[in-house]
Amino acid sequence: MNGDWLIRGRDGRLGVYHPTEDGVLSRAEHRPGGGWTAPRRVGGEQELRPGLGVGQGADGYAHLVSWRPAAKGEAVLTHSTHYRPDLAALDWAPVGHPNRKGPRTSEPAVAVDAQGRAHVFVVNGGQGLSMVAQREKGGWDPWRDLQGSRVQDGIAALTGESGLVEVYAAVPGGILHWAQEKPGEPPVMTESLEARVRPGTLAALATSAHSTTVFYTDPEGLLCAWRPGSAPVALLYAAGPGPVSATRCLLDGHDCTVLAQRAANGRVVIAAYPTQAESAGAWWAESGPELPEDARVFLAGDPHSGRLAAAALSPSTGRLVLTRRKDEPGLALEPWREI
Repeated sequence: MNGDWLIRGRDGRLGVYHPTEDGVLSRAEHRPGGGWTAPRRVGGEQELRPGLGVGQGADGYAHLVSWRPAAKGEAVLTHSTHYRPDLAALDWAPVGHPNRKGPRTSEPAVAVDAQGRAHVFVVNGGQGLSMVAQREKGGWDPWRDLQGSRVQDGIAALTGESGLVEVYAAVPGGILHWAQEKPGEPPVMTESLEARVRPGTLAALATSAHSTTVFYTDPEGLLCAWRPGSAPVALLYAAGPGPVSATRCLLDGHDCTVLAQRAANGRVVIAAYPTQAESAGAWWAESGPELPEDARVFLAGDPHSGRLAAAALSPSTGRLVLTRRKDEPGLALEPWREI
């Protein structure tokens, strides 16, 4: 899974996406804080291959991208739009392949710009980074090769507060960064970081009006934060092997970055610190029940309020557990409940 599969609609309802072996299921709250719908298959009965990317725009619409099988062992990327978590998503529509045709290359990553256009990123057959973007008046632009070499799976794409799209990718010995200079233009490579990065651990977050932050884990297990234009900072030791989920919310009136991860012991751990003030330090606090090994944890926050929700989903079992922040000072959470 790539991107924020836990989303909050414009009306405050939470929704989740559950990838299965051959498709994607969605569930949503009937009303904010209320009961949940039964699982619904996204985009009809079309068969999909594993690998889901999700991006959400400022309009609240979710854009989902996955691979569908094609002839002779090949695959094609396919896209669906979900306008509201409690409604049915649009049918899957093909958007092509970065090499015109071929097998599945990597998990897709999706970012949605300020105009509501989805930008889809994927590793191409030459191990560079390729992108395809929606046109403002419908349809898709041609595929573009953004260059790069030996790009690894686990791309992190996002939209900054400026409304411009950015993307991070790990390569042997470092991280590459691309960013749009103007709306509608393809991102260009701006900077690279020399660092040892554990594959599959990138997560990115918009952290100010002019900057984004990427989180990664090094081979020794240190969770680090990097903003292009500055040096990386070691935050704390990662609690588990996978990527963290990152969001922002107001805690006691302060803009804070909140991180969550499934720990090696199976429980969820959560940490928070003042946004872009990594020197203040962060500490994990355990929460929730023990989760299956394949469970992923995601956060849904709001940088303008204290609203925060955390959910964990096991793709193999379909088990979904959820909690929210209590309406009190600090980062106290309600008891986790199974949905």
